[in-house]
Amino acid sequence: MSSIALVGAGIVLSGDHTAPVVEGADTVVAVDGTITAVGRRDDLAAAVTAAEVVVDTRGTTIAPGLVDSHCHVVLGDYTPRQKTVDFLASYVHGGITSVVSPGEIHAQGRPHTAVGVKALAIAARACFENFHPGGMTVHAGAVVLEPTLTRADFAELQTAGVHLAKFGFGLYQDPADGYDQVRWAQEHGITVMCHSGGASIPGSKPITPDHLLHLAPDVCGHVNGGPTSLPEAGVDRIIEETDMALQLVQAGNLRSAVRILRKCEAEDRFDRIVIGSDTPTGTGVMPLGVIKTVAELSSWSGIDPARVWAAATGNNARTWGLSSGLVQVGRDADLVVLDAPWGSTADDAIGALSIGDIPGVTAVVTRGVLRNLTSRNTPRAARLVEVSPPMAHLDAAGH
Repeated sequence: MSSIALVGAGIVLSGDHTAPVVEGADTVVAVDGTITAVGRRDDLAAAVTAAEVVVDTRGTTIAPGLVDSHCHVVLGDYTPRQKTVDFLASYVHGGITSVVSPGEIHAQGRPHTAVGVKALAIAARACFENFHPGGMTVHAGAVVLEPTLTRADFAELQTAGVHLAKFGFGLYQDPADGYDQVRWAQEHGITVMCHSGGASIPGSKPITPDHLLHLAPDVCGHVNGGPTSLPEAGVDRIIEETDMALQLVQAGNLRSAVRILRKCEAEDRFDRIVIGSDTPTGTGVMPLGVIKTVAELSSWSGIDPARVWAAATGNNARTWGLSSGLVQVGRDADLVVLDAPWGSTADDAIGALSIGDIPGVTAVVTRGVLRNLTSRNTPRAARLVEVSPPMAHLDAAGH
């Protein structure tokens, strides 16, 4: 049995946008990778004493680890698009403790036959079940929908455990022709994300608001553009006439993202907002892609950063049925500790996000294991954690 206690927080974010702060809490305890207690240290003294590892957060912020709901994995910790290795391990240093694949579309020589796309999805899912780069969880194996797929193929995928799909990169003459594949995927418990906006890579096609209304996927991928945004009137129809999740990404249009976020906040639709990076793509490899998006959206929209953080954690967890993303008993112990960066005019992480500063990550815990101290990618935090017993293998560079 392994156990860890994070104590002494000035604030604990919940990941739940309806109650984004765990009131009165300064301590989170986890056993065997699962959160077992959240509350005041004085009330949890026995559990803290019994913990094998104690992380004193020294008045900073404990938050659920970020979930990148649009991260282009393939196989292994390598991206063919940017020819970069170990990018996923680097994303952990940006506070990202899990990622969701929008389809392994950057696989070199990507197949289009039914046998090929099924094989790729099943293989990617199986590989990442056994591989946790930097300690992160990779939800991979999103089948790319093709006109060659039949209802029976989705039954096979469901049996193999595939529960993700991506529409927008198949060999359809007209995107509207993918209606059957989207329905069959959903019938078999598969969450369908759909590309939206202008074409992002050669061979793909623009997908318009009319296409999205017709296809009715579960998630409107990069509704703020990937990278080219949809027209405002069309976005408003998607917001007002559907219940699909609305994904805002770093690799999209910031102006569009802020407008969408404000509209959803004003119309009580915030629960539909999910955040991802949409990287690596032409935009590049971005370890800070999600935390940067949270900072930008918080500072430009004026919405409580604790709620925007929830859109990158708990909202993602609910949309994709994940066991992480929330600081609650029974959830995965995927946590980050963060503070205002050196030189910021803010006093803490929430204050930093509210003015657009990227906080410094001082510790990352995934599946109940302390992975990093002092992020190699974020700015240095004003206050660093103290760990007992000391862990020499987690040096100042966060390796």
